[in-house]
Amino acid sequence: MQTIKAALVAAIGVVALILCLLPGSAEENRRLALTVSIDGAIGPASASYVREALAEAGERHAEVVILRMNTPGGLNSSMREIIADVLGSPVPVIGYVAPSGAHAASAGTYILYATHIAAMAPGTNIGAATPVQIGGPLPGLPSGTPDKGDKDKKDGDQKGEPKDAMTAKVTNDAVAFIRSLAELRNRNADWAEKAVREAATLSANGALQAHAIELVARDQAELLRELDGRVVEVAGGKTLRLATRDDVVEALDPGWISRFLAVITDPNVAFILLMVGIYGLLFEFMSPGAVAPGVVGAISLLIGLYALNLLPINYAGLALMLIGIVLLTIEAFNPTVVIGFGGIIAFLLGALMLFRSEAPGYHLSWWVIGITSAVFIGFILVVLGSLRRIRKAPARVGAQAMRGSPAEVLDWNGTEGHVFTHGERWRARSAETFKPGEMVEVANIVGLTLLIQRAPARTGEGGMP
Repeated sequence: MQTIKAALVAAIGVVALILCLLPGSAEENRRLALTVSIDGAIGPASASYVREALAEAGERHAEVVILRMNTPGGLNSSMREIIADVLGSPVPVIGYVAPSGAHAASAGTYILYATHIAAMAPGTNIGAATPVQIGGPLPGLPSGTPDKGDKDKKDGDQKGEPKDAMTAKVTNDAVAFIRSLAELRNRNADWAEKAVREAATLSANGALQAHAIELVARDQAELLRELDGRVVEVAGGKTLRLATRDDVVEALDPGWISRFLAVITDPNVAFILLMVGIYGLLFEFMSPGAVAPGVVGAISLLIGLYALNLLPINYAGLALMLIGIVLLTIEAFNPTVVIGFGGIIAFLLGALMLFRSEAPGYHLSWWVIGITSAVFIGFILVVLGSLRRIRKAPARVGAQAMRGSPAEVLDWNGTEGHVFTHGERWRARSAETFKPGEMVEVANIVGLTLLIQRAPARTGEGGMP
């Protein structure tokens, strides 16, 4: 009997062990190809998204990460962050320009050259990587903005113009950068330089023939089949042979941080947050104790300033905007027209100058500038109108406000007594005699004593005039 029980316990233990090990073994043998999609302008949100995806790919031991791109370019700082993460990734990153009709222009070309294997779908194109300075010595990368040409550069260099000298420095820096990526991945460095200096572009088949990419694939399934068996070298000098034919493709969505950055780093959203913050604080200062405008304004202002810190802004434009707001605030409390007009001009010029990036997707909309300016100007006009009405209205405090006010006699002795008016008890004097409870009228005020008189009879009261 004991032998049977021991056998049953052993059998149950073996079955439980097998059941526990099977899911783990299946998970370990399951090869993953994680997909990351960059669709639109490259900015801080894109850099955060790629960084999170590569970290997750390393934790999950993915076979490859497919970086699917359809971008007109973007910010230089974000592009370099993405390239640094790709170069340091222990998981092979496959750059894939897709779907058909997509392009990887400007910053997208640099990133594609940094990936371990570059691929394109039919009907796509890359190139137009000419740099444009966006507020620093490094190149900003707009979508295919052409340079002034070699002839203009030579003429500028001969004249010694600083602008052309800076253009040459930025262009040479960009050329050296993309050539280093081409040499690292054994791709066509000469065409890469041409893409920078002359804004050259290539179709998918042209890029394959020029050895700017390794593969042309119609979809991800064909891409994984073509990748199978290829050898790549990842960070640390480690060589890997890819086995992607049976990989399970899984798309990685951006995390909440990346989504949050994508919203606030939109120049229009950052500008609106800045304005909401300023309006909120103005309302709080004008009506202390309201609380809500101050809280909303402070939070919006901090988020807006954080977003501006991530974007290439012109601090002269920001200063002009702040000066315009200060002048308009002064105009609200001390109307002069000239100060208000100067504030409007300063605010509009600052808004136009605020963002100095020529990269696609990082322009301030004319609609946002117009609507914000109209709201601000309307707010100032409302305040000015209120102040004018207050100035023309009769006085509500002091002797002028007391004259003619009704009062109730509380007590009276001879020519003096006390009356109740405006919610207060006052000392009063009069040549007439009154009874407690009688309604009188304030004729004047001397110091803190009211001079009262009998209220005139009104027609229609008591049946007779």
